[in-house]
Parts: sequence; structure tokens; C-alpha cells
Amino acid sequence: MSGSQTRSAEHGTLPADTTEDVRTRGAGVSRQVAVLPVGSFEQHGPYLPLATDTLVACAVAREIAAAYPVHLLPPVTISCSHEHAAWPGTVSISSVTLHSVVRDIAASLRRSGVEALVVVNGHGGNYVLGNVVQESSARGERMALFPAAEDWETARERAGVATSLLTDMHAGEIETSVLLHASPEFVRPGYETSDFVADDRRHLLTLGMSAYTDSGVIGRPSLGSAEKGKALLASLADSFGAYFSLLTAEGSEGSEGDASADAGRG
Repeated sequence: MSGSQTRSAEHGTLPADTTEDVRTRGAGVSRQVAVLPVGSFEQHGPYLPLATDTLVACAVAREIAAAYPVHLLPPVTISCSHEHAAWPGTVSISSVTLHSVVRDIAASLRRSGVEALVVVNGHGGNYVLGNVVQESSARGERMALFPAAEDWETARERAGVATSLLTDMHAGEIETSVLLHASPEFVRPGYETSDFVADDRRHLLTLGMSAYTDSGVIGRPSLGSAEKGKALLASLADSFGAYFSLLTAEGSEGSEGDASADAGRG
């Protein structure tokens, strides 16, 4: 199912649709689905930008929008990055605020006739997004969180990513690969020599990232490549098909209850 025939070109992280584009696309589907990228503004070591999670979420969302007739939204660019507070430049909002923002966006969409919302999460620390989806689904609203850990694992295997999801926690092989493919102009030299592994992070929520890494990196960015980034995004677009079918199927009110708190990278 392709949405590319009716989609205007995007500019960077912002969709270029007009209201007529949205109206035309909506007329061709039985139920409209919006896609909301949620990123963050947090340190990603010395070679990836603070906006990495937003860039990743937008790259995934654009890949989805190129394959499915969805209403692509601009990203939420600041979220829950409290574990990165030790590094300059990181900015956070509370989980309560993020919860409210997503709920307000979903309510606004429903008022305009868009019944379903998929939150594309680019930051693993946005645990509250799982609660938003579960609560919305319990109210009979159509919402999903994407990608789940299983979607990332499938993408990792298909793309030939060597690092496990446990080890590839932050600014590692996956994020570096996606940016090398989708936004190479933002990747600075240094990722080739910045590998760092810290698989036991059981006190992360209490101590923050600075207890486990001096550089801010946990993973193996040296293994990243644009080819892997392209394959990762293609796999995620394929995985999205099941979410689209679920949200657009008749009689599926409130059935999306598997919103994983692990959705998104670090």
C-alpha cells in the first residue's frame, strides 16, 4: 500500500502537506491514521547531534509515510531525557507534560476526523508513551506505539547490525547507521573510535547515564554504515504494515494493547 502518489515532498523534519493534500488522502481510505514522531533533545556523544532521536523518529515516520497513506505530523522534539542531565545541552520536560501533549494531539486529530494515531518513538527513555497508548486503548481510542522491541530486533537482523539491542543502547551502531543514511550531514568524525560497552545498567534510573559512560556513548558506533541505516528503515516500514492493518480494521476498537515501553532507541 503506497502513500507516495499523494504525498508532497518533505523538507527536513517537517511535512510539506497542504490541507488539500490531507483532504485528498483522507478521501481514499476507510479510516485515517496519523503518525507522530517523538524524539528528544539530549546528548549523543561528541559525534551525533542533540536532536538525534528526533532525526531518527522522523526518518522512520517518513519511511512509513512513503509506503502507507498516513497523515504525517511534525515531531515532538523535547521529551523525557532526565537520565542525560549531566551533559550540557540536554533539555527535558516531565512525563506528565509529554503524556498531556500526546493526548491533546490525539484529541485534536479526532475532532478533525483522524481517528487513529501512531506514536513513532525515537527515545527509549520515553516510558510514559506506553502508558498513554494503554490508557487510550482502554478508552476505546485507536492508538499504537511504534516500533516495538520486536520490530527493532527484526530490523537489526535484516540489516546485519552486529550489536545486540542490549549493548546498542545509546549513540551506537543503529542510531549512527540511521543518521549516516538519512542525515549524514549531522554525523561528525569520531564515531569510528568511540565504542563503549556497559551492558549492566541496572541502576540507570537512579544514577543516570553518567554512572555508566564518560563519553555519553554506550554501544559500537564504529560498526555503523549508511547501508545498514537504509535496511533498518526498510524493515521498520515493512513491520508497520501490521499496525496499519490493526488500526484501520473494522471492529478493532481498543484492541491495541501491546504498546511496549521499550519502543524507541536511547
